Amino acid sequence: MTISSAFHNAASGLAAASRTARVVSDNLANALTPGYGRRSVSLAANGLSGGVRVVGVERHVDPAVVADRRRADAGFGHASTIATFHDRFQALLGAPDAPDSLTQRIAGFESALIAAESRPDSTLRLDGAVTAAADLAGALARASEGIAQIRSDADRKIAEQVAQLNATLEHVQMLNRRISSATGSGQDTSALLDERQRAVDDINTLVPVRIADRPNGQIALYTEGGAVLLDGAAASFGFDPTRHITAEMTLENGALSGLSVNGKPLDTSSGGQISGGTLGALFEIRDRLGPEAQSDLDAFARDLIERFQSPGLDPTLAPGAAGLFTDGGVAFDPANSPGIAARLRLNPVLTPETGGNSWRLRAGLGAAAPGESGDSTLLQAFSAALTERRPAATGNFGTGQFTAGDLGNALLSFSAQRGSRADQTLGFAAAMQSEFTRIEREQGVDSDAELQTLMLVEQAFGANARVIQALDDMMATLLRL
Repeated sequence: MTISSAFHNAASGLAAASRTARVVSDNLANALTPGYGRRSVSLAANGLSGGVRVVGVERHVDPAVVADRRRADAGFGHASTIATFHDRFQALLGAPDAPDSLTQRIAGFESALIAAESRPDSTLRLDGAVTAAADLAGALARASEGIAQIRSDADRKIAEQVAQLNATLEHVQMLNRRISSATGSGQDTSALLDERQRAVDDINTLVPVRIADRPNGQIALYTEGGAVLLDGAAASFGFDPTRHITAEMTLENGALSGLSVNGKPLDTSSGGQISGGTLGALFEIRDRLGPEAQSDLDAFARDLIERFQSPGLDPTLAPGAAGLFTDGGVAFDPANSPGIAARLRLNPVLTPETGGNSWRLRAGLGAAAPGESGDSTLLQAFSAALTERRPAATGNFGTGQFTAGDLGNALLSFSAQRGSRADQTLGFAAAMQSEFTRIEREQGVDSDAELQTLMLVEQAFGANARVIQALDDMMATLLRL
């Protein structure tokens, strides 16, 4: 071996060790960076000239593990969004033992009627019954307004996530082009691949994705339901937000916007083309869960109205006149049932704010005078109407017979059961996400292994440096001869 070939071999070894040291240091620095793929240097013999050469830097990522982790991320995002809805709805109804809960207000109204019945001459007790009835109606109206707010919040977040989805898809399209260009010119694309993986992860949280490889390192993205997100060009999603949603507004009647891709409508229902992530969960809240909760509230409000609007209950009322509870101050029309909980009001002839008098609770809502102060006949009829067992005309309560209290308890029970199932689903999704994240990290950067590689690099660097030092000493000796 000549001195020049020995020097070349040692110099190539130093270069390879230096490149490996940089890659190891990058691995250690980014061990906890999301989307970072572990790198390793590929080396090969330098042919007839001897020495070693750096073939390239490999990025190590297991596509199957990443796909599993992404499914877990999307499932957790969906479950978390749904569980939050159920938590908010249960808060609107109140805990069963809370003084401001729906069931406690029903019990309070029933107790107030019984107290007034025992002393029909007591203005204080009549006022208490009127106040309890107004509180019950107000609680239902506030719960209905809360559902409308939840649906409005979901609609606003849909608009935000659609804008984020469009922007991130355009970013992935740009990265595809840069990766293709870098691949064609032989450049290292690891950093671009890391950035693209993070961008795809962001998209996957909104809409679960499937990846298809394309030439020159590019990828195409599809939803689990088969909609094209990106294949060459990024898809453009469209959505028109609504500033305020009321109970009557639905996707089916055209009052709310659906989702479109490149101008064509997408199926946003559960199990549709974008289901499984946070975006699908928001549509589910706005278009299914929220209306279902509203329907149950409306069923309870309707039952309450019809109990006290029954013909013959109050002889002082004309046929078709509003009873104790009203639809915004007028008689309830069963054909106008959607949103009745939000419009539920106590009859204005009873409330002082509207010039009413509580004695009408004893004498009759249509009475012209207070009548006999000791007559509790109508109060007894009102108490009986409240505790009468009857089926719910609408809602998801089945065909059973309910008192008003039973119906309120059923409403809270259904809400609690749905919330419990949502929490169980969330717990399972969180465990899945945690496990697949752990597996992915185990296949990522191993600090101990990287430090061992760094020790080997140090030894190789020292050995090649000693070769160069020996060659230098040899050249110096030859020059002195």
